[in-house]
Amino acid sequence: MGWLKIVGVLVVAVAAVAGGSVALGVLGTPSVASVDNHFADVSNQTTAVATNLTVTNPNPVGVQLGGVGLNYTISMNGVEMAQGDRQGIGLGTGNSTLAFSTEMQNDRIPPWWVTHIDNGETTTVGIDATVTSSTLGGRSVSFSQERTIETDLLSQFNSTETRPVEADQPLVSDPVIYINETRGAWDQENLTQSETPLNLAFDVYNPKPYPYTITKVGYTIRMNDVTVGEGETDRGYVLSPGQETTLEANTAIQNGNLDRWWVTHLQRNQRTDLYIDFYLVLEGGGEQFRVDLDAIDYQQEIQTDIFGNKAQYPTGNGTSAEPDNGSADESPDGDEETETPTPTPTETETDDGLLGGDESETETATPTETETESETATPTETATETETDDGGLLG
Repeated sequence: MGWLKIVGVLVVAVAAVAGGSVALGVLGTPSVASVDNHFADVSNQTTAVATNLTVTNPNPVGVQLGGVGLNYTISMNGVEMAQGDRQGIGLGTGNSTLAFSTEMQNDRIPPWWVTHIDNGETTTVGIDATVTSSTLGGRSVSFSQERTIETDLLSQFNSTETRPVEADQPLVSDPVIYINETRGAWDQENLTQSETPLNLAFDVYNPKPYPYTITKVGYTIRMNDVTVGEGETDRGYVLSPGQETTLEANTAIQNGNLDRWWVTHLQRNQRTDLYIDFYLVLEGGGEQFRVDLDAIDYQQEIQTDIFGNKAQYPTGNGTSAEPDNGSADESPDGDEETETPTPTPTETETDDGLLGGDESETETATPTETETESETATPTETATETETDDGGLLG
């Protein structure tokens, strides 16, 4: 009986000390040490983003009883791509790695695309996470990371190379025209949520002793064999003999098709082949005929590495999106927690997360891509508990 009294007194004493420590701010608030995101499964409607988030508990005892909550958002140029909320997280001492998956709706791709083009083909991928501990006085700590992605889809279209164009028609000798220069740029002033216009121009030389009349300039834009834009211009041109004329082909990508393209982009491990095919309808020498401009058809390969770790987590073509180190599968509900006790927790730097470390990284993709990393981890403690709703993912 005496032992029971002693144990009871010790329990009360420990509780009192813990409570006093919380009140005095002696116990630390759990914080986010690192974040690692990667793309997992993709369907026609959704894209799964798998996240491994390491939370550091600096206290000598675990934080249990549902006292820790987490709210996180993944954004691209300020467009929220996915959002999640987890409550009732139990943490041991030191570092605990939480594995979970968030579904991104693919219809978020067109709004993001508009910002990417409007920003000069530049995207800032950001993740914001807030950890709140109700058992430790309702304090919260915020953590932010950013990664900058740049692409170059059109610069290779600009060329001063003279290229002959053949009609392959029985009554007309080849070449029928020469294209001396091509130019292309995004029409950012007329960019809308539904359409991405491109201003393309060709300097065309007529080597024949008679004029041509161009009645149509047609185009088809494909990204990984998904047709994202097509049409014909109604403006006519007269190509005088021995003269050079500038043709304008104002083309456009229909943004509503980009969610279908996104699926193929991930299925090919974030790789896209962009094609722009052109043709002319010519009248000359008493004949009308269509000429495919194979000489200037545009092809460009674009590669991205949005989270900086696609080599470790490849997607598509039957490859696995699971880590290469053979870590355990996620639990049926998509959440998994592993604990690594560390008596003196330190922030864990990762080079292949959404952002890794404090360094900047420049990558050259095929043919031109520059990715720059910058990380800002700003633990901001707040004396009041942060309320989070569990509305789940963005629609």
